Amino acid sequence: MKREIRKLLPRALACGFVLAALGSFLPFGVASAQLPQNVLRLHVVANSDSPADQAVKLKVRDAVLEEATRWYGDAATMEEANFALCTHLESITQAANKALAENGSPHTARAQVTDLYFPTRDYEGFSLPAGTYRSLQVTIGAGEGKNWWCVVFPALCLPAAQDREDVLALLPQQEQDIVSHPAEYQVEFKLVELFEELRHWLSAS
Repeated sequence: MKREIRKLLPRALACGFVLAALGSFLPFGVASAQLPQNVLRLHVVANSDSPADQAVKLKVRDAVLEEATRWYGDAATMEEANFALCTHLESITQAANKALAENGSPHTARAQVTDLYFPTRDYEGFSLPAGTYRSLQVTIGAGEGKNWWCVVFPALCLPAAQDREDVLALLPQQEQDIVSHPAEYQVEFKLVELFEELRHWLSAS
């Protein structure tokens, strides 16, 4: 019995910390929890960190973005974008492998739509809080190199998405503010990341 109490005590203390933290930034925490439901990310993982593998990763990125945009470019909702990508994974994989072959890489790529945990990330003028996001993941070869990521819905990383305000209008207002004004939420971003790390620890222990 005492052993079980000692085992549960760290969880209880962690839960207490999480609840206290949530109480201090509840509006931000709620919006951050909802944000992954409205965002679809692209995650391209290189075979390794060698200069050649990192360079070809960017060629694959360009080919995947071009092919994927054919199918989800007109999506008005997260559900539409997710469905379009899920039903065209074969052509996206083919585009990635064509780019690899054209650039002399001996590796092949595999694409999947899956849920992935990300820490807080910054990308060219916007940030996303830590959380588990639906992602189009393209893995090259062994997938042991540095990755490249962006947001494909809303289309924040597409060349056609020149007017960021129009693109962000697909998100609820509070989520727009969080993504586009990260400097105003630095402490809250850190609290969200701590909360997500604790949640993963609790679920794994």
